[in-house]
Amino acid sequence: MNIFRLYGRVLALLGSERRLAWSLAVANVALASAQFADPVLLGRIVDTLTNAQTSHRTPAWSQLSTLLAAWAGFGLFSIICGTLIALYSERLSHRRRQVVLTGYFEHVLQLPLTYHGNTHSGRLMKVMLQGTDALWGLWLGFFRDHLASFVSLLVLLPISLFINWRLASLLIVLCIVFAGLTSLIVRKTQTLQSSVERHYSDLAERASDTLGNIALVQSFSRLDQEVAEFRQVVERLLAAQMPVLSWWALAVVLTRTATTLTVLSIIVVGTLLDIRGQATIGEMVTFMNFAGLIIIRLEQTVGFVNKVVSDAPRLREFFQVWDTVPAIRDLPDAVDPGRLTGFVEFKNVSFSYDGERMAAVDLNFKAMPGETIALVGTTGAGKSTAIALLHRAFDPQSGVIEIDGVDIRKFKLSALRRNIGVVFQEALLFNRSIADNLRVGKSEATEAEMREAAKRAQALDFIDRKFKGFSDLVGERGRSLSGGERQRLSIARALLKDPPILILDEATSALDADTETKVMRALDEVMKNRTTFVIAHRLSTVRKASCILVFDAGRIIESGTFDELVTAGGRFADLARAQFIVAEPIVAPAA
Repeated sequence: MNIFRLYGRVLALLGSERRLAWSLAVANVALASAQFADPVLLGRIVDTLTNAQTSHRTPAWSQLSTLLAAWAGFGLFSIICGTLIALYSERLSHRRRQVVLTGYFEHVLQLPLTYHGNTHSGRLMKVMLQGTDALWGLWLGFFRDHLASFVSLLVLLPISLFINWRLASLLIVLCIVFAGLTSLIVRKTQTLQSSVERHYSDLAERASDTLGNIALVQSFSRLDQEVAEFRQVVERLLAAQMPVLSWWALAVVLTRTATTLTVLSIIVVGTLLDIRGQATIGEMVTFMNFAGLIIIRLEQTVGFVNKVVSDAPRLREFFQVWDTVPAIRDLPDAVDPGRLTGFVEFKNVSFSYDGERMAAVDLNFKAMPGETIALVGTTGAGKSTAIALLHRAFDPQSGVIEIDGVDIRKFKLSALRRNIGVVFQEALLFNRSIADNLRVGKSEATEAEMREAAKRAQALDFIDRKFKGFSDLVGERGRSLSGGERQRLSIARALLKDPPILILDEATSALDADTETKVMRALDEVMKNRTTFVIAHRLSTVRKASCILVFDAGRIIESGTFDELVTAGGRFADLARAQFIVAEPIVAPAA
């Protein structure tokens, strides 16, 4: 995406503010045009005074008063117009920044888990904040400075040619020199700035990664190493940034040199032309002011190009994320089915993460409302993948998953997931209050409802003991809680949601035996009249399951009740014996 197309996309994001944007654009054109009145009127006044002095007569006050009144009128218009442009361009830019920031955040949340698994959260935060800051700066600069600069250059050169083409040629040469220098520096710095931005991304990822694992850093005494490695990233960033700064510093020096030479040239050439009668002193004054004005505009233009080149890598990253299409999204005719009853059926479902190795192969099973289906097997056997397909973290490459006889892809995502409650193996908590974390399950839940859910999840005792109430913060990722306490809050959150389908992904893995017994008793009650899927490594937690599915290499190799599978003496029986849940078979002694 080249710079011009990139800048076009930046302006296109103004969206619903287009009417105000067009008004500001028209105001910029008017302001830029009005600003040329100052040099022209000043030149006319100087010529009037000079001619009167040369003729040894008093200047005509009527002529001077008209010129002065016009000058004052244009000046007043420029002040008022400039003030309004500055005021409304600021408001427009800030409003659009917040809209785009929110839209980006919403878009990122909709991207699939595979995307988030391959993209660091620190990078996404950096792209969001720096990208929207760049957009804000370009919007504000466009309406406050850039557009007026471009219009000024387009208006000034024809006017200057009309007044005196000989002096105007000096201004044209100045513009050509500026254009050449800017083009050269842009070519030299574009690739360099992209490298700088990659180092900024590395910096954000490194900082986020270290802070997110602060317990690991401190417990393994890695403070010095992490700081040293962070410093190395900073040093690489500076090494990449310095050449870019040097090129733009050179641009400043050349700009000032060109400015000085242009002013001297106007004085010298203007004097020669005045001697030959080809220019007046007023025209010299006008062109001196023109030169000052055009130099300011050219410097603003160079500053604009500098900013666009500097922000281009950030904006490319921003639009790269913005343009990412969520693989999992609502179909055009998706519906909200309301509350489902919970009849789940997998029909020949297959799925692969990378298109090569299959994570789920020809899965076929049913779960009636009120049944508990346990999924067991070794790590990587495909249990979590099957359940992830149920709540559409991914879509299968073949086969169909139905709830209540309807393909789940025909449901709106929000409606489908509203009917499914999940307790993950890793307790996921926000750095918010206990109440906020519980209300993730039910946003309008009362404190009485939260207390009841916490009580049933065996969480109320530690909430009352350790906290002043449900308004206390749990810390980042729930760090103020033990592993078991975090898990019990997660279970309480799922209970509060009261979904017709419940998924327990190793939900009791972080609990001690006593607490696990209490929570399982609570879950037994909650699972009544609810379709429940239990992913478990500890087979003691699935004794009461209606059906146990044994997974291996993405396939279901056994199914049945606990007793049926143990009696069958297959893979499940081996797993049960390995966990000392059933006794080893007695082998008769050799005769």
